[in-house]
Amino acid sequence: MERESFEDEAVAEILNREFVCIKVDREERPDIDQVYMSVCQAMTGQGGWPLTIVMDSAQRPFFAGTYFPKVSAYGRPGLLDLLPRLATVFRSEPERVEQVSSQIVSALKRAEQETKSRSISAPDRALLERAVLQYAKTYDETYGGFSDAPKFPSPHNVVFLLNHAALTGDEDARKMALHTLRAMAYGGIWDVVGYGFSRYSTDRAWLVPHFEKMLYDNALLLQAYTLAFLMTRDPFYQSIAEKIVTYVMRDLTAPEGVFYCAEDADSEGEEGKFYVWRATELRELLDPQHTDEFMKAFGASESGNFEGANILHTPYTFWGEPAKDRDKRFSSSLSRLFEVREKRIRPHLDDKILTSWNALMIGALAFAGRVFKREDYIAWARRADDWIEANMVREDGRLLARYRDGDARYLSYQEDYAYLGWAKLQLYDATYDPSDLARAVAWTDEMVRLFWDEQHGGFYFYGSDGESLLARPKEIYDGALPSGNSVAAYVLARLRAMLGQTRHQELCDRQIAVFYREVESHPVGYAQYLQALQWLLYPTSEVVLVIPEQAKNATAFLEALTDHVHPLRSTIVLKEQDRTLIHQLAPYTIDHVARDGKITAYVCESFACKSPVTDVEGLLKQITT
Repeated sequence: MERESFEDEAVAEILNREFVCIKVDREERPDIDQVYMSVCQAMTGQGGWPLTIVMDSAQRPFFAGTYFPKVSAYGRPGLLDLLPRLATVFRSEPERVEQVSSQIVSALKRAEQETKSRSISAPDRALLERAVLQYAKTYDETYGGFSDAPKFPSPHNVVFLLNHAALTGDEDARKMALHTLRAMAYGGIWDVVGYGFSRYSTDRAWLVPHFEKMLYDNALLLQAYTLAFLMTRDPFYQSIAEKIVTYVMRDLTAPEGVFYCAEDADSEGEEGKFYVWRATELRELLDPQHTDEFMKAFGASESGNFEGANILHTPYTFWGEPAKDRDKRFSSSLSRLFEVREKRIRPHLDDKILTSWNALMIGALAFAGRVFKREDYIAWARRADDWIEANMVREDGRLLARYRDGDARYLSYQEDYAYLGWAKLQLYDATYDPSDLARAVAWTDEMVRLFWDEQHGGFYFYGSDGESLLARPKEIYDGALPSGNSVAAYVLARLRAMLGQTRHQELCDRQIAVFYREVESHPVGYAQYLQALQWLLYPTSEVVLVIPEQAKNATAFLEALTDHVHPLRSTIVLKEQDRTLIHQLAPYTIDHVARDGKITAYVCESFACKSPVTDVEGLLKQITT
């Protein structure tokens, strides 16, 4: 629409003559995007991007739509016809404009009030079971995933199902999750040459992607593939996870160590041109002795599978072959294609640095570093986190949302605080540095101060110090990204279990309860919220590991805790130099001391504690029974 309409001189002349034009980056201002998307849905019954809103000087909309071509065609009005009509109506029929805008504003206020007046409900495990049944009804037995085309990765669905399987022994949930992860990695949505996942697939089989690569998708998928490895020990999932990291560190990492937003889908004006291969290219570039075998193994043909070219992938008939064996056999061919592809004109890099998306990658890197015992991953997560703390926090402590070309701006939204709290918890789990735990608590407290609805519960999307818009929404739906309210519920549930503080328990209970009715209506739309609910409805495991000075075998204890999977385990490491801070954060740890100068583990289930143990074998016995 930008090239077709906005950059057209005839359209631009009308826009500049009749309107004050404001282009909003929805990633920089998700608050504006969310409010006015609600307007579009209320006025037209549907939404989408690009989003077009026409409003008066008081920010009250009287017209909304999505895509408009330059010239009217096939029943869709073009801007050359539409814009003059809107300008005429605005000047000549002010009463009509006033009536429409007032109706829309009133509808938004009613919706906001309905959200606030939702009844409070007590959570029940039956909701989790019903969610799994709903996933099963929409599950694609052949290609995985939970919808027809287009298919989005939505990794939080997979994470919920994996956790559910671990907690209940539900093999169907486990199968759905693992098969979906494998199918995505076999599809064209996965870049087999340069790694990384595209944003979504346009078809059922994950073959033809929308070639845009997003930081948040790859962060969430890194978490999902890492968790799959942790629960299966299948090296396939580790391989994909590590390749995601390779892609992000190579192509989405700024010199400062933080992460850019995305790479576009098109280059040289053609979608996917950077990624696809014509058969003639493959025959010219690869060893003639192996080209036919390579093309068969990666689904390439003379006619191609995408506009005469080929998206390399794993054909369904090859799904039984271990991917690592195939990739190893053709490693030199893949390396050759990568070298050639690097000389092509790359898709545009969206070099914004968003606090929220960086937090997702920081947390995922820390998690992967802990599971795969990769200190470099943890160091990269630490470097990015340090940069965020140093560059995205104002002198008064207010977090900012976006950085670009030396300019940090826009007050952060609730999701920024929630995601950052989650990242800090992942960093703590990877390093047991108590300052990370303290910062998780601090960011959560600040989130409550700025966004919490004291009267009705739940977190508003933008802060009490933010720009006042037509409405102040609360988002709970978990779409391509988990909602800020769902992640906040998860963070509060973890802090509640880890620290035993009454304030976290009360906030968590209220946060879960206020959205429960909405989630009940369609639980599969709220996978991240369901993960938080698991922490409340199933027995949790709490471990305090006291490590005295001069202890030498702490690693064995920590590896035992990592390697034995419990989705709801919290571990606090208590070293002598950290006692003061840990006791402030988790007062119940005051009585936890080393026995006979040895490393001592205190294992509890939902805060019902067993006898302390001083050897790894004793720890393993307690956490496995």
